[in-house]
Amino acid sequence: MSEEFNQQRRGFLGTAAFGLLATQLGLMGNAEAAPVVHGSTPSDRGITGAGTRFSTLKQINAGVLNVGYAEAGPADGYPILLLHGWPYDIHAFVDVAPILAAAGYRVIIPHLRGYGTTRFLSADTLRNGQQSVFTADAIAFMDALKVDKAVVAGFDWGARIADTLAALWPERFTALVSVSGYLIGSQEVNRKPLPPKAELQWWYQYYFATERGEAGYRQYTHEFARLIWELASPQWKFDDATFARSAASLDNPDHVAISISNYRWRLGLAPSEAKYEALERKLAQFPNITVPTITMEGDANGAPHPDPKVYAKKFPGKYEHRHLTGGIGHNLPQEAPRAFAQAVLDVAKLVARH
Repeated sequence: MSEEFNQQRRGFLGTAAFGLLATQLGLMGNAEAAPVVHGSTPSDRGITGAGTRFSTLKQINAGVLNVGYAEAGPADGYPILLLHGWPYDIHAFVDVAPILAAAGYRVIIPHLRGYGTTRFLSADTLRNGQQSVFTADAIAFMDALKVDKAVVAGFDWGARIADTLAALWPERFTALVSVSGYLIGSQEVNRKPLPPKAELQWWYQYYFATERGEAGYRQYTHEFARLIWELASPQWKFDDATFARSAASLDNPDHVAISISNYRWRLGLAPSEAKYEALERKLAQFPNITVPTITMEGDANGAPHPDPKVYAKKFPGKYEHRHLTGGIGHNLPQEAPRAFAQAVLDVAKLVARH
């Protein structure tokens, strides 16, 4: 197994034993799609600068949340749902959205629970960050918007959510772009230990497992987030204004609770909520994703992430992997917005419009 993929670079799917998972799922072999290598130029990084922002947000009640979201493009365009990760926000797509909107698509970018202007409708709702709650949130959000079908794309937590949606509702999420590929996980697989060097990359997960870690993240949220940005994208020279634009979304009153819950749940230190168990059982079977898919990876991703060879077989339909060069890190949509937007446009062309 150690000869077939790099132990130190696996994992952003939140599984604590991806090597064992790969064996169980039969992901190894010769069925992988040949990667397409794309270059990226420095001008891709922040096309419009930090002064550009989603200045007008909409709000809608959806499930247990009042969701804040940005929208661009014609109202009757085919919908594209873009999902951000941790600790980022909707501005990861600030330069992607205009490209997609100009092509005639309706672009919808929600703040996840615990970010930006998204709020819980009830103070009594558990501030739960387990994998499937974000899936349920996304379905409720699309239902509230009366959007029946959409292309879905994301990175980091957003890629995991996008994967779960495309896997479980292919009739609704008709094509997928996923940075770092197949990221669906389970608590059972997370119980298996990784080799020490791989565990080291998850240092913050173990920090968050402690009371000190929760207190530390609450006290130093912005400083912590900036460190993650720097480690995950070591060649991305973002400025203070670019970081501050997104860091404001982390001031959400539920952000810390959701973040801590997410990482503790992965390690089995926080229980699953009963009403999401049916979803978790489906996801724990690691379903194939059959809709047209493009997976992407940057050549300078400093965050834990799986080797594309490991997950290629999980996409048995129309599938392509794109490897970006030029020092592109973990926040791929913001660091290479043209390349990300092109992937979305390309995969969207494969969707039959009715």
